[in-house]
Amino acid sequence: MKVIFNKTEICEAVVPLMSGVSSKVTLAAAEGILIQAKAPDQCVMTTYDLEKGVRVTVNAQVIEEGECIISAGKFSQTVKAMEDGDIILTVDDRLTATILCGKSSHTMSALRASDFPEIPRLTSPNGFTVPQKTVKTMMSKCLYAMGVNDQRPVLNGLFVNIAGSHMDMVSCDSFKMAVCGTEAELTSFAEDGQTGINTKFILPNKSVNELFKLLDDKNDEAAVTIFMSRKNIVFVTENVTFFSKLIEGEYVDYNRILVKNHRIVMYAGRDSLINALERAALITEEKVAGAVRSHVKLTLEGEMLKITAQSGAGSSYDELRVAHDGDDIVIGFNNRYLLDSLRACRADTVKISMTSPRMAIHIEPAESETEGEDKSFEHDLFFLLPIRMQD
Repeated sequence: MKVIFNKTEICEAVVPLMSGVSSKVTLAAAEGILIQAKAPDQCVMTTYDLEKGVRVTVNAQVIEEGECIISAGKFSQTVKAMEDGDIILTVDDRLTATILCGKSSHTMSALRASDFPEIPRLTSPNGFTVPQKTVKTMMSKCLYAMGVNDQRPVLNGLFVNIAGSHMDMVSCDSFKMAVCGTEAELTSFAEDGQTGINTKFILPNKSVNELFKLLDDKNDEAAVTIFMSRKNIVFVTENVTFFSKLIEGEYVDYNRILVKNHRIVMYAGRDSLINALERAALITEEKVAGAVRSHVKLTLEGEMLKITAQSGAGSSYDELRVAHDGDDIVIGFNNRYLLDSLRACRADTVKISMTSPRMAIHIEPAESETEGEDKSFEHDLFFLLPIRMQD
């Protein structure tokens, strides 16, 4: 095999490919890039760690067709270190790969393409498209609440539910939850002629984090095409194909978890509240004798919110003017979880609904209450359990 790449193009291609590489997989082929060179000018490159994978097609001058597997880490480092100009990759019959650029050369061992793990089917006559910006914006609000190594596998990912033109994304662990919904510009295409979209799936947290990096939220015209099977899902953008296994099982009935009628409602400036909690974090995140006391106490009295934190490292106190309906309350939270929930809530003013020091609170944009009827429906809700404070 002999292929000539433009350095800029091959370096750009390698970046998304690294999303499909995992050093934790013991299979050597899963740590590499499957390179398939097809004359006259197409080179397909694939990575797959048995859970998620990436495929990129790179323009190249194919002198001699062939395919092989090359270590992703070594290949990436080598092409980036080369001088600007054309990069020539050759692989001989002994599976020795040589990378040339100008007077520089580097050799490494390759593997047979047949050793690469079998990947799922990446095309289907049935699928739908949705703006990348919509998907990435919703994901950004849910990333923080996904479970990690939770005993319930369905919580270790992002739940997506699409009905008609409405799309919901939900993430949840044992302490916090994010529920985001919007009317999306969904376009369906199906072999049987059906145009409606009714589907739901759970995407693993590692796949969500990698897909989030690949999606474009700057270009309003950019779309992603989604294909699904029972166990796998494929996301196709203009330059990259990302595929992943799905988590099997029924997601939790999150609507039953939500508190329907809160007795206390507080309205606060989001940035002011975040700034106060970040100052408290100087105390709550401090390790003392190997332990981190991460809780913060909120005392709501009339139109005043008092924020206090105390640990062996010192203490912190802040006051904020807020709008308040209902009883006064003293309630405690894991400060990091509360900060993450507020950062995910994109609004100048947040509405925080509470009932008692032991019941979960809801955080949502206050602006949604005054949203005009002509605007598309969009609702974000962030759920957080309090902690029991020790005096």
